Amino acid sequence: MLTNHHDDSRQFFLDWVRIFAFFVLIFYHVGMYYVTWDWHVKSVHASNAIEPLMKLSSPWRLGLLFLVSGVASSWMLNKLSIGRFIRQRSARLLIPLIFGMLVVTPPQAFIEAVEQAGYQGNYFDFMKLYLQAYHGFCDKDGCLDLPTWNHLWFVPYLWIYSLLLAGISLGLGKHFESLGNFLAKHLNGWKLFVLPALLLGLIRILLANRFPTTHDLVNDWFNHANSFSLFLLGALLARQTEFWQGFNTARWTLLGTALACWALVLIFDAWPDDRWPATPFPVWSKLYHLIYSLCQWSAIGAACGFAHKHLQFDSPKRRYLTQAVFPLYILHQTFIVVFAYVLKPASLAPGIEAIVLIVLTITSSFAVFEIVRRIPALQPMFGLRADKVLALQSTAPH
Repeated sequence: MLTNHHDDSRQFFLDWVRIFAFFVLIFYHVGMYYVTWDWHVKSVHASNAIEPLMKLSSPWRLGLLFLVSGVASSWMLNKLSIGRFIRQRSARLLIPLIFGMLVVTPPQAFIEAVEQAGYQGNYFDFMKLYLQAYHGFCDKDGCLDLPTWNHLWFVPYLWIYSLLLAGISLGLGKHFESLGNFLAKHLNGWKLFVLPALLLGLIRILLANRFPTTHDLVNDWFNHANSFSLFLLGALLARQTEFWQGFNTARWTLLGTALACWALVLIFDAWPDDRWPATPFPVWSKLYHLIYSLCQWSAIGAACGFAHKHLQFDSPKRRYLTQAVFPLYILHQTFIVVFAYVLKPASLAPGIEAIVLIVLTITSSFAVFEIVRRIPALQPMFGLRADKVLALQSTAPH
């Protein structure tokens, strides 16, 4: 019989990791306005200047969120029946998703239609087309799929993964915890570095080129394999304190590995295709995928390790930000797109403009959260639980 290494104490540092990861999204999506990659609205100053910095978070940002979401889902499942877990996850994810697709994301699509497809109509005319699933807004990068969940794609994915986790937990029963004990026992030392990175690398080698990321839920098999693997790993290891301590112990090595792999990824991306030495099989592509995956896993581990070392504590700020972070996630990209579109005629210097966008986005998102948490009818639209909001009223930081 396996020794039980889990601890029922709350892993507060993972709440801080989740908060950190969601705030990174704000900076990343502001950056999307200034790079050459396709996005809803583009700055006249868009260039490849900050793309290497954008790639610093690209490998791990969303994987970290799925890992931590798996942990949170496992804690919930440990406290609730399967049926109640499914009902609660459905309410807290599907209601915000539907609200988001009807209210939050349409301004992004409208501005994209105006900016990139030359749409001349007003917002109300656009909404009629939006609700009719109009697909005539096209440019060189393709056509807008309407209605759209845009950045909210994470929400339906998390809902599906929660249902799968409930099914796996039901099927395995007590063996679910035993499997977590087994993984924690073997993911230590060099294996903590190598084995998860190899799994992610194998997924990337087999699926990344065949199934490019689409965020459409149906045809996104590489993204599903990558994201659900991290989600399930987080769920299995949620209460395995020795596993998380391993990240703490190796945090500096993990950080150095992540930065070194990021530098190699930049070299691979910049290297001319015709300058690679000839090989009997595409070894360079496979090597790139392995380095990228090692970067992904090492960065995830480093973030968890430093948080475990420095942020394993509770506070009113943690409780406040834990409640605020999902509404901020729902709102932030629409604020970025709208503010960028409105500010464009002012022709601000890009550095100043970026700071203004970040400040306006964060303050506006928090302002909406402050309103929502005081109006019970709005709370379900942003995934807030009434009992948690009531508990927050007396502990919110001032």
